[in-house]
Amino acid sequence: MPGTDEIYERYLARAIREINTLGDEIGACTRIAHAQHAPVLGSGHPLADIMLVKYRAQEAEIQEGVAFFGRAGRAILKSLQRLGVDPLQIYGTNCVKCADGEADAAAGACPLWLLRELHIVEPRIVVAMGDEVVGTLNDLDMPLAQPLDPLRDGEIQRFTPTIDALVVPDIDASLNDEESKRRFWNAFRALGPWYDALPPY
Repeated sequence: MPGTDEIYERYLARAIREINTLGDEIGACTRIAHAQHAPVLGSGHPLADIMLVKYRAQEAEIQEGVAFFGRAGRAILKSLQRLGVDPLQIYGTNCVKCADGEADAAAGACPLWLLRELHIVEPRIVVAMGDEVVGTLNDLDMPLAQPLDPLRDGEIQRFTPTIDALVVPDIDASLNDEESKRRFWNAFRALGPWYDALPPY
C-alpha cells in the first residue's frame, strides 16, 4: 500500500499534467490565437492551499504571459512574508486569460478555465481580489457553493464545503496610493490567522 508521500506525489503529478493540458487549451483558444500577445496563464504550486484570483492581467503579466508577474506579484510576496505565509503554497491566476482583458471575455471560455483551475488545484482558500472577481466566482457552477458577499472584505467566508474565501480590494488598483494600499492590507492580513490555524492534511 502506498505511503502518504507517494500518494501526494501521484496527486501532484496529476495536477501538473492537468495544469499543463489546460495551459495548452488556453493557448489554442481561437480568440487568443489571433491576439497580439500570448494568454496569461496561472502560476504557482499546482496543489496550493491558497489561490489568489485577480480579474485581468496588467502589462508586465501580459509581456511575460504569467499571472502575478511584476508589481502586483512583488506586493503580494511582501505581504505574504509579513504574514508568515509560505509563498510556495500559493497559486495565482486571472479570471480573464486573454491579454486584451476585454470585459466580454468573461462571457466566453474564461470562467470555464477558472473553474477547471479550481478543480485541479483544490485550494483551501480563494482570495478574491475585487468585485469583478467576486461576481465571476459567484457565477461559477461550483458544487454546493454559497454566494460570496463583496461587502465582507477582510472576513473569511465559506465558499464551498471545502473552500474558504477572503474578499480583498483589487490589488492592481490598490498600489496607486497609500490609502488604497492600507485598505488592501487591512483586508489581506486576515489570511495570516487563517493560515496559522490551518490543520495538516
